Amino acid sequence: MRVPARLFFLLGPAFVAAIAYVDPGNVAANLTAGAQYGYLLVWVLVAANAIAVFIQYQSAKLGIVTGSSLPELLGTRLGKGTRRAFWVQAELVAAATDLAEVIGGAIALNLLFGLPLPLGGLIVGAVSIGILSIQSRRGQRPFEMVILGLLGVIAIGFLAGLFVSPVDWGAAAGGLVPRFDGAPTVLLAASMLGATVMPHAIYLHSALARDRHGTNESPAVVTRLLRATKVDVIAALVLAGAVNIAMLLLAAASLNGVDGTDTIAGAHAAITSALGPVIGVIFAIGLLASGLASTSVGSYAGATIMAGLLKVRIPLLTRRVITLIPAIVILAVGVEPTWALVVSQVFLSLGIPFAMIPLLRLTGSREVMGERVDGMRVRVLGIVIATLVVALNAALVVLTIGRWFG
Repeated sequence: MRVPARLFFLLGPAFVAAIAYVDPGNVAANLTAGAQYGYLLVWVLVAANAIAVFIQYQSAKLGIVTGSSLPELLGTRLGKGTRRAFWVQAELVAAATDLAEVIGGAIALNLLFGLPLPLGGLIVGAVSIGILSIQSRRGQRPFEMVILGLLGVIAIGFLAGLFVSPVDWGAAAGGLVPRFDGAPTVLLAASMLGATVMPHAIYLHSALARDRHGTNESPAVVTRLLRATKVDVIAALVLAGAVNIAMLLLAAASLNGVDGTDTIAGAHAAITSALGPVIGVIFAIGLLASGLASTSVGSYAGATIMAGLLKVRIPLLTRRVITLIPAIVILAVGVEPTWALVVSQVFLSLGIPFAMIPLLRLTGSREVMGERVDGMRVRVLGIVIATLVVALNAALVVLTIGRWFG
């Protein structure tokens, strides 16, 4: 494989994966956190983003070194029954992701043009089919360019309000101290974690890196690709992290204590009232770009999961049509969309360990990684991160059951 001379041409896969970190589920979770609890949970986003950098690099590293995606490697190691069960939970995670993204795009179209939510969902699905057709017909690089363009729109849409909102930077700094304020903040923190460290992005990134860079046994080439991947991951997730933190700060500064901000539509109305209609429109455009980009990437991830675990390939466009149905049904029956978004992120949080733990076991295996196996410090860090995530998810389950039956 010929390695491009300039680093720029090696970048891109992480920016596609990073779309998962700025999807409509993030918008719902981050706005809710800022509006209800001010700057209290800033630390959750910082910690989640740091975890995301570590995990996404590990996923890309796995794809580059082995020439296989995470689902493919699991598919060759799991027994038939276990493999199918694993596929079911992974597909449910992908479905929850897609649900959030279509709903978010539909909300944006409703805010911008007053379109009914079901119609907006159909339009989001149709446009995402067009985006996916670029990948199907022209390859990964043009697809990456489209996604990068949408990521730029997302960044502008969610960062713009920060420049005119009265952020209390001292209080924001105080939000870096880890703490909770009762069970609801733990539930919300799990939602924020699920919205930031996305299971489908963990599965997908290994395939994106492999598909972009191919398979190469030259140690010098692999070293160069891994160095470029570190830059790719850090740059992409620093941008995604900045957007997420900006959403929370915007809500904490402009929406804290304001009635009706428990929904995206209510938060948009409050932002428009507080910061002006221009900021409101820019915010809605960012939300729309988020929905369009993330639902396309989510469909790509679902196809990668199915191909790797079941050895079954369904055309991306066909899959897009099938997975659109649940979101349209939920919108049509009148479920409150922001509530559905937050619940979907809690569900995603439960799926993180199923992607994270196998990934870390594989990158820590000399049989799989050869000389690129994780060192002891990396393995210990991975164990600490996985333990914290599992503990948070256990607390989430206990608290949720307690709220339902208490």
